[in-house]
Amino acid sequence: MSDKILHLSTEEFDHELKSYKGLLVLDFFSEDCPPCAQLAPIYERMAEKFLQVKFVKMMRQEHRPLAERFSVKGSPTVLFFENGQEVGNRLTGYIAKSQMRIALEKLLGIEPEEIKKEVVEADVLVLGGGPAGLTTAIYASRSRLRTIVIEEGIAGGQAATTYHIANYPGTPGTLGGKVLMENMITQAKSFGTEIHDLKEVFSIDLNGKTKEIVTEDTVYHAPVVVIATGAESRRLPAEGEADFRGNGVHYCATCDGAMYQDADNVIVVGGGNSAVEEAVYLTKFAKHVTILHQFDHFQASKTAQEEAAANDKISVIWDSEVRSLLGEKHLTGVKIQNVKTHEESKVEANGVFVYIGMQPRTQLLKDQLKINDWGYIESDSEMRTNIEGVFVAGDVRSKTVRQVATAVGDGAVAAVNAERYLASHK
Repeated sequence: MSDKILHLSTEEFDHELKSYKGLLVLDFFSEDCPPCAQLAPIYERMAEKFLQVKFVKMMRQEHRPLAERFSVKGSPTVLFFENGQEVGNRLTGYIAKSQMRIALEKLLGIEPEEIKKEVVEADVLVLGGGPAGLTTAIYASRSRLRTIVIEEGIAGGQAATTYHIANYPGTPGTLGGKVLMENMITQAKSFGTEIHDLKEVFSIDLNGKTKEIVTEDTVYHAPVVVIATGAESRRLPAEGEADFRGNGVHYCATCDGAMYQDADNVIVVGGGNSAVEEAVYLTKFAKHVTILHQFDHFQASKTAQEEAAANDKISVIWDSEVRSLLGEKHLTGVKIQNVKTHEESKVEANGVFVYIGMQPRTQLLKDQLKINDWGYIESDSEMRTNIEGVFVAGDVRSKTVRQVATAVGDGAVAAVNAERYLASHK
């Protein structure tokens, strides 16, 4: 916990509000609140960066009268004050680092071009801190190459949010994804890897002998870049998805499942391993879980299917897709359509968890690297892309199998070939 963040009583906060003339930021948070947990490291990073700002955190339930005074009804809610008066726009729900940074820079009158960026040189830049990126870093750092992992979120990737991983070699049958990734992070750092997380990547230039990655506060240079940005969940193509995202519609049961303790019904959309396994996990919280699948059979493994079938809290609706989300301030259900009969119906639900596939994170790379029709980066078996000195590893690569084990294999191959490339170009 950052020592630059104040934890105050209501009386202490009122005193600060009256006496402090600069910019004061207040985060109303709650326990067992996934959006609050996501915001916490971002808030700490902002407190370390903007030293001219006073940052305060207060638990909303413990300071209910104060929260009610400011009409705060959800967590997290971030408010900005100057000279005792609220200024700017409040932030609430799932708050990205860019939202916090932009809000603060605007209130402080800081123009982006005024920010002096640090220039950092490395031997290998790894873009992405999941299993592929961390394995690349472990191998590269152990070869005495200065290796920096640039991660837009918190290092660990998708694997860190997986409830359990049951097929990773060398583990005791099953292992929590977070534990596995913490082990990888510790190992990478022990060899000298630098992990620069919560970075906003503005631009990437892979041309020339020296590659460049520009973030909000740093310009990175290196002769080798390994792209390990992974993939993200495909959004539910239904009316109202954006309105309920993070507040009724979710893409990570491990992150948000606890929000639905004793919920009457939670819907899981999808029929692959992730959907079926996370449906079982959600029965730890919800009274009932309904799996909604567009086909008449699952694509999940037989083991996952058997586990779901044996759980009396789980039911299945086949041959159906979500067409729209229902509710006003809170999700109350979904409108679905049978893809064979085209009949529409409504299903009451407190929340929807979506597992309908992934899409690669290649938005800033499309004009430089060879990318297939599905957005994945093409490479040879040695992880080399169409640009010299640029390698790719993990789920962002065009391949048929995407598992933690294959991502780790990609990372090892990419690092070994990156070292050989550097040796041959000295």
